[in-house]
Amino acid sequence: MDDRDLLRYSRHLLLDEIGIEGQQKLLAATALVVGCGGLGAAALPFLAAAGVGHLIIADDDCIDDTNLQRQTAFSEADIGSNKAETLKGRLNAINSRIDVTALNERLDEARLIELMRRADIVVDCCDNFTTRQAVNRAAVATRTPLVSGAAVRFEGQIAVYRPDLADSPCYACLFDGEQASDGACAVFGVFSPLVGIIGTTQAAEALKLLMHIGRPAHGTLLVYDALANEWQRFPFEPNPACRVCGGGT
Repeated sequence: MDDRDLLRYSRHLLLDEIGIEGQQKLLAATALVVGCGGLGAAALPFLAAAGVGHLIIADDDCIDDTNLQRQTAFSEADIGSNKAETLKGRLNAINSRIDVTALNERLDEARLIELMRRADIVVDCCDNFTTRQAVNRAAVATRTPLVSGAAVRFEGQIAVYRPDLADSPCYACLFDGEQASDGACAVFGVFSPLVGIIGTTQAAEALKLLMHIGRPAHGTLLVYDALANEWQRFPFEPNPACRVCGGGT
């Protein structure tokens, strides 16, 4: 870090848990963020501002009027533009000293595996169950730590998965492909600040993982009720019959 970095990240450096060593870990890190909608647009500005050295962001969707109710990184002037490419400009404006790679594409499992081999962590900010399962399979295959979030109506959830650790459950241990279903905000609606609460919590968990600070968060599903303003914690264990990380087929 040079003098400009020392000044920029000084509020991190003042924290005993972070200091220069923790900030250097962030600057050297690569994070893959899948989805630049509500959750991604909330998480990514904090990852950029905090100094994650390389952000790979992916989304093939374009901004429309319905997004502006909750995706506060975008403006009316952005309507019709690709989300990942637009957000890259915002992130570079926040922190010009980091690298941002924007991918205007829908990532299949092979592409996810390719990108995760270059990343230290993956943050799943997508909006559908099929992609979450594909991200999880790729994370297990590459042993990449995963921070997964979801938000619909007034309820959000977040969980950390650690396929790099032994005996750590994966997403499919909790949400089996034959049991879970989508709850798309296009059908059910979503409370505007909810995506900010969940997305910024994802950013916090990702930063802690990259710096190796805080209490381990894997093996617990956090569920937030915005109407009651309450968090609930639900511990869960690896499923020996899991079709992704266990012995199931």
